[in-house]
Amino acid sequence: MALFYRDFLVSFLIGIALDTCVGDPKWLYHPVQAIGALITFLERRLLKEEDSDRKKRVMGVILVIIVLVITGTVTGLIVFVAFRIDRVFGIVVMGVLSSFAIAGKSLRDAAMDVYRPLAALPKDIESARRALSMIVGRDTQSLDEAGILRATVETVSENTNDGVICPMFYLIIGGPVLAFIYKAVSTMDSMIGYKNDKYRYFGTAAARLDDILAFIPARISALYMIFSALILGYDPFGAFRIWRRDRYNHESPNSAQCESVCAGALGLRLAGPASYFGKIKDKPFIGDDIKMIDKEDILRSISLMQATESLLTLFCLFIYLGIR
Repeated sequence: MALFYRDFLVSFLIGIALDTCVGDPKWLYHPVQAIGALITFLERRLLKEEDSDRKKRVMGVILVIIVLVITGTVTGLIVFVAFRIDRVFGIVVMGVLSSFAIAGKSLRDAAMDVYRPLAALPKDIESARRALSMIVGRDTQSLDEAGILRATVETVSENTNDGVICPMFYLIIGGPVLAFIYKAVSTMDSMIGYKNDKYRYFGTAAARLDDILAFIPARISALYMIFSALILGYDPFGAFRIWRRDRYNHESPNSAQCESVCAGALGLRLAGPASYFGKIKDKPFIGDDIKMIDKEDILRSISLMQATESLLTLFCLFIYLGIR
């Protein structure tokens, strides 16, 4: 059993290294794209506008079950076959799969795509809006520079949990199979977990399951991010204060956990009303408006994300050394 968990942890560290150095090559078909294609395929066959609300809920549950069974089975078979070939080969394959599950470099690169046009002379607001539209669900065409900056910082801080710490958490306890089951749930939530006319009932199961799976990692992310604020010389006391006060200022019980820490650490007021699909959604603010947001806050939020990831990686390394 100890050998088995060592293989998990070694592959986990390989995955962290690959994600940090290489990330997700744009020319390579990403497993999450395959999961998304599966979700779209099933949605077209299971979601009927004329169905009753109850039937839509049932069909949503069926979609979740099918996606999770296929994702877990395919990932498990890949790992099983790799280890049957050779143990070292199996560890390497698990490491590659682990790197696909973690989105640290992708998140950093996406945020930098917004930062660069704003840091250029002259500023290119339109390019920044286009880059932001690739990583957020809100409408971006009317955002001014401050709105673009806030949306980017919010996305980096929120996805520190969703895209980095959550997958790491499930890699630690269940390897790539459990991590990709989480990624499947997260992808379903991002695609059908909306409270609009189309998905209010069909996406309920996906949204609730995502809330459950992210509940513990979100709080781990927040606590590690508070320590990261201390290490980086930001405001850990403000981070803790705003986290205690505003961590539930979101419809999801998890989404504001890291966002509130980031807002407090950087002295920013984030969130608030935003436009989605042409409609203004009245969301509560997170944090206090202590200072005016600037483009460097994007870099600070990236630093918080990277430090949080590094702290958890070090913790896992200590676990590995303890098992040895």
